[in-house]
Amino acid sequence: MSTFTSTGSAATDRPERYGSQLVKHFTAKDRPGGWEDGKGYVEFTAGTAEFSVEPGALGLRVTAADQDSLAQLRDVVERHLVRFGTRDELTVVWSA
Repeated sequence: MSTFTSTGSAATDRPERYGSQLVKHFTAKDRPGGWEDGKGYVEFTAGTAEFSVEPGALGLRVTAADQDSLAQLRDVVERHLVRFGTRDELTVVWSA
């Protein structure tokens, strides 16, 4: 079974805060996941989202079984992160 992966980042001086906030938000909705030592993940029906603290940014990695699920997962993660980071004007840049 092949998988599709997309990586991205959101520049911020508080990546730990936003990463843990995303994981807490999604796991509160009965999604499996966790956050520890600057890294976290959440398992969705569409695939898996991983988060990591990087210098000056929150790293993002989403993996899914097909392109449609990947696009859906990217959208969900990005919308939530941008909403949580409205005050800091967070944006996500996805790699090609």
